[in-house]
Amino acid sequence: MNENPNNPLHGIKLEMIINSLVEYYGWNELGRLININSFNYEPSVKSSLKFLRKTPWAREKVEKLYLNTFIKKDI
Repeated sequence: MNENPNNPLHGIKLEMIINSLVEYYGWNELGRLININSFNYEPSVKSSLKFLRKTPWAREKVEKLYLNTFIKKDI
C-alpha cells in the first residue's frame, strides 16, 4: 500500500509544503530562513513552485525546513 515508507515526504506535494511553511512562518521569515528571490521579492506560491522544481539545492532546503518544522524535530 505505502510505496515508499522510508521517505517522510512521500505523498506530500511541494505546493502543500510551501503553503504550510508560509502559513507557519510567513513570507518574510521564510525568506530569511531560506534566502531565495521567490521568497523575498514579490513572493508567490506559483513563482516558488517554478523555481523549486528546477533548483534541487533550494528544494532540498525547503523540504528539510518542512521536516524540521512539522514532522521530526531532530532531523
